[in-house]
Amino acid sequence: MTSSVWVNGTLAASDEPRLSAFDHGLLVGDGVFETLGVYRGVPFAWTRHDARLRRSAAGLGLAVPDAAALHSAADAVLDANGITEGRLRITVTGGPSPLGSERGEGPATVIVAAAPARPRRDVEAVVTVPWPRNERGATAGLKTISYAENVRALALAHERGATEAVFANTRGELCEATGSNVFVVVDGVACTPPAAAGCLLGVTRALVLELGASAGVPVEERTMPLEAITAAEESFLTSSTREVVAIAAVDERRLAAPGARTRVLAEAFSELVASNLDP
Repeated sequence: MTSSVWVNGTLAASDEPRLSAFDHGLLVGDGVFETLGVYRGVPFAWTRHDARLRRSAAGLGLAVPDAAALHSAADAVLDANGITEGRLRITVTGGPSPLGSERGEGPATVIVAAAPARPRRDVEAVVTVPWPRNERGATAGLKTISYAENVRALALAHERGATEAVFANTRGELCEATGSNVFVVVDGVACTPPAAAGCLLGVTRALVLELGASAGVPVEERTMPLEAITAAEESFLTSSTREVVAIAAVDERRLAAPGARTRVLAEAFSELVASNLDP
C-alpha cells in the first residue's frame, strides 16, 4: 500500500524513488533511527526519543535537523497518512557517499515514515541465540540501522517457533533482545541489564524503571548471567511498539505469563500513556 513519507524536507509517495543508490545507509548501514508509538495522533515520549536520536547520531558523527523541524515533519507524515494509532520511524543516514566505508561530504539523508498500529501480542516466546553482543563495540548503546545481527537472530527465533531472540554479551551476561529490553524478576525485584552490558537503553525501559516505585514494584538495573532469564519464573520485554509484554516461554521452558509484577507494570504504563503523551 502506498503511503506518504518525508524525505529531506519533502512529502512524497512511499513508492516514489527518493534515495540515491549511493546512500551510505544502504551501502554500509551508516545511520541511526528511532521508532515511536503513536497514540491519539501524537508521537509518544517525543522529547526522550528526540534526545536519544541525537545521542546516537552524535556517536556516529551525523547531523540531525533541529527538533522543531523534525517534529513538524512527523506531524505532516501522520496527518498525510491519517494515522492516529500506530508507529513513527525517523531515520538519519550518512547520505550519498563513495562505494566504501568512507562517508561523503554531502548532507545526511533524513526520512520520516509512519504505519498503522498492528495488534500487540498478549505474551511472547523467546529463544536465546549463540551470537553475543559486543558491549565494547563502537556502536554499543547506539540505535543504529545496522540490524543484520538482529535480522538473523529473529529469523532463528521464528524457525524455533518463538517471537523474539535474546542476546548475551561477550562476558556471558544477559544483554537485550533484537528489538526490546529484557526484565527478569529476581526475588520480587524486576531487574534489567545496565548500560555496561552493552544494551540499548530503551525509552520504555526507562519509563518502567521510573514507574516501579509508584506502582509498588521494586525495579533496578542489575548485571545478570544469561541463565537468569532461562531460570526465571517471571520476565517481560519492553519496547515502544510492545509496551510491556510478558514472556511466556524461554527456549521452550514455560513461565508464568503474565506474572503479577509484569501485570502491575503493564497497567501502570498503560495509565501513563492515557495521561501523559510526553513523559
